[in-house]
Amino acid sequence: MSSDKPLLRGRGEAERALLRLLDHARDGSGGALLLAGAPGMGKTALLDLAVAHAGPRFRVLRVSGVESESRLPYAGLHGLLRPVAAGAASLPGAQARALMAALESGTGAGGLALPAAVLGLLSAVAAERPVLACVDDVDLLDAGSRQALSFVARRVSGEPVALLFTAREGERAPEGARRTPHEPEGVPAQALDGLDGVPVQTLGRLDAAAVRELAGDLAAGKVAEDLLAALDQIAHGNPLALAELIGSLTPDQLAGLAAPPVTLPRGGRLWREHTSRLAALPAQAQRLLLLIAADPGLDLPTLIRAARPSCALTALEPAERAGVLHSTGDRYDFRDPAMRGVVYYGASLLRRRSAHRLLATLLSADERAGERTDGRAGERTDERADERADESQGLRRAWHRACALDGLPASLADDLAAAALDAHPAHTHPEPYLALERAAELTDPHDPAKAERLAAAARYAWVAGRPQVARSLLARLRNPTAPDELRAHVQLLHGSLELLGGETGNAREELLSAATWLLESHRMLGVRALVRAADASYRAGDNRAFIAIARQAAALRRPDEAVPTQLMFEYLAGMASTFSGSHQEAAAPLRRVVELAGSVRDPSVLVWACVASMLLGEDATAHRLSARAVEAARVRGAVSAMPQLLEYTIYPEIWMGRYAAVATTAAQGLRLAQETGQLNTAAQHLAWLAITAAVEGDQETCRVRADAAIGLADAHDLGIAGAIGNWALAYLDLAAGRPADAANRLRAERRNSNHVVIRVMATPHFIEACARTGDQEAAGAALRVLERWVGSTRSPDLRALVSRCRALLAGPGESEELFREALDLHGQGVYEFEAARTRLLYGSALRRDRRPGAARTHLHAALETFERYDARLWTEQARTELRASGDPVRPVLDVTTGQLTAQQLQIARMVAEGATNKEVAEQLFLSRRTVEHHLRNIFSRLGIRSRVELVRLMS
Repeated sequence: MSSDKPLLRGRGEAERALLRLLDHARDGSGGALLLAGAPGMGKTALLDLAVAHAGPRFRVLRVSGVESESRLPYAGLHGLLRPVAAGAASLPGAQARALMAALESGTGAGGLALPAAVLGLLSAVAAERPVLACVDDVDLLDAGSRQALSFVARRVSGEPVALLFTAREGERAPEGARRTPHEPEGVPAQALDGLDGVPVQTLGRLDAAAVRELAGDLAAGKVAEDLLAALDQIAHGNPLALAELIGSLTPDQLAGLAAPPVTLPRGGRLWREHTSRLAALPAQAQRLLLLIAADPGLDLPTLIRAARPSCALTALEPAERAGVLHSTGDRYDFRDPAMRGVVYYGASLLRRRSAHRLLATLLSADERAGERTDGRAGERTDERADERADESQGLRRAWHRACALDGLPASLADDLAAAALDAHPAHTHPEPYLALERAAELTDPHDPAKAERLAAAARYAWVAGRPQVARSLLARLRNPTAPDELRAHVQLLHGSLELLGGETGNAREELLSAATWLLESHRMLGVRALVRAADASYRAGDNRAFIAIARQAAALRRPDEAVPTQLMFEYLAGMASTFSGSHQEAAAPLRRVVELAGSVRDPSVLVWACVASMLLGEDATAHRLSARAVEAARVRGAVSAMPQLLEYTIYPEIWMGRYAAVATTAAQGLRLAQETGQLNTAAQHLAWLAITAAVEGDQETCRVRADAAIGLADAHDLGIAGAIGNWALAYLDLAAGRPADAANRLRAERRNSNHVVIRVMATPHFIEACARTGDQEAAGAALRVLERWVGSTRSPDLRALVSRCRALLAGPGESEELFREALDLHGQGVYEFEAARTRLLYGSALRRDRRPGAARTHLHAALETFERYDARLWTEQARTELRASGDPVRPVLDVTTGQLTAQQLQIARMVAEGATNKEVAEQLFLSRRTVEHHLRNIFSRLGIRSRVELVRLMS
């Protein structure tokens, strides 16, 4: 695209539709297209793009609908045709007279004369060069102009004329307007009046990749991912909303020191657009909209009581017709999420307080009615559900009273704080952090409870996945005169934030300092701070620091610890022994961790049991525990915990060779980590995605992902992410037949990094690379370490890997028995992909031993597995060995004809939704070449030849 054309993000499908329209008009077979979308979705920008593409080769005519002229007959035609009105003289007499009467005096006699004249005039102009007629906001055009242009739109298929209309999505026709049975949903009836048969292109919200690209265009890459996620919760993929929000950011908000905006900027175009629509609604509708904005949980029965003596359903009909509201079950919601903030913050403080007071009164009445009903109903049927409903109602009522200032501030603050702390975070309005922040605002500055409530608000904000809000609240608590206990709580939260998004060394110091104060007053929190400090050392690859923290913890242990605290102490002991190389000694505490996990529900504690299971070689147990942790976090609404929990799901999936699941989990974890500001966790998910690319043999994508992970690792002292990234690159070297490069890379990693877990996971690859390059000494030393660890487990899969490594280092006549032993052990386990790699190595050894017939049996079995995994480089290695063994060269077996791998299905869906190859590549951290490769395979497997066919098939 040339520099004179506007650059649009996420609108590839619409742009392609515009280009097709222009191409057809240039060829003499014109047409029409209606672009529909909410305000700010880019309709006018697409018109600008069409005009830019048309260039001097087209005669461009353009008009915009204006509400003030919508009742002025033929004002739209006047604006559109005035530049070419002189051509009316060439039309037949009746048509010329009808057209001039409409343009000069706004009168029309009806019939065919006027619309035929418009068609004739455009055709005459197009005789010199094609015509592009753009009508922006056709729904605001006067009826006469709209009908005439609709007539033309249905008759230009044989003319070099393109008509391009835009209309606001979601608005409704005035009273009495008729809809056709085939009217596309969400497009205004007045825009479609007579436009039957005109193709409609609906502009939906931008996807995550387009939002990221647009933010980069607007702020030169300065908007952090967590801030961008907060902004998009308001913008909801609306490009204009996002642009206005980014333009309103303060330096502190950009730096993450202040909370992000909560609504669109006042005075912006979208704010004015929304307030204009609201102002046109009746007063009773506006009053009820404010109640809905003040309480997203407001149900219809409560709304009906609030509307008395009016009928709420009748009062809200104008808002539904205007596209402001839509009903979802027994509730109303705003069509555009940004409208809620405009309704609420656009109202005066007095009106907001009155709305909150009314809501508090209605909720109190609900509670009294519920108590009477409970008294008659007897025993509850779902005690936990009723309990959560009571908690939610109590918090909502306290919130509305606090916002209405309906009582003494101190009393309101106490009630609100108590309700927030009792509520279930995943089932409440408002979110507890907002309630606690409001309670702190109502608390006397000299009352110690003010700081405690701010600290609690910060903790809840972090749990809810609002890191920037948490940091801004913590910034208000950096007071050296604060009580030691409060400072310890602040340090624990700040250290936890730093652990997942900052520098690991700083995180460790903050967490150790917090632990010093908390161990006496809040023992479980104190022990948790110690484990997190050890985790910071683990992520940095500093085993000595981890062992030192574990020794410190062992000296603090008591005989009467609670179960979660016992688990944490055992975890530290088992991990410290592992890092010391005492695997047999580590087994007992690690098994105790897994046993204790049955009584634990805290997701952050469960993940430590997952790690223990993995070190014991019990991958299925590790996977089950990680799934429990993820589900527990989901139920609790612990959004911030999810990215790290997903990390621990990946470890057993990697061991078991579930690479498609790893790719899905890591992609989800990466997105959540970016949205919650957890750059350290994002680095690990990127590194795991590099591993999956290495398995698939996608060399360019593997390098892109690994380099990004290693870059983050270097910046944040993340030994673990760097180790995984380098392991991915070595794995790629090994798959591509470059064992010397793989050995050198892993040798350097082992020399420079002390991350034991990843080192052990990569050891089979290191031994293989060394064996294939003749470095028996390094391979033997690595094997002895692997044997010590595997000997402490009961895993047949791990023992199979040891036997395979021994076979690679065995002398003549000894390797065959070891390979057979490895395959027998694989048969007892679940590592299917590693079993195929063992067969490949065994088959290669048999071929070199001049036993081609026996070799082919194993090589064919390996090839079949590699093809099912879509592992291109391993597939090619197996085929090369088969050719060398005398097997005829055959085409690659496509065992998934008509089916797609998980990644191919994801790419197919994105392309079908209009994403370009570049957009797919950036969102999935792939190279464009890789996307093209996958698309070719997708087309082949589905038996199609074009994107158009893919769209049809996927829909």
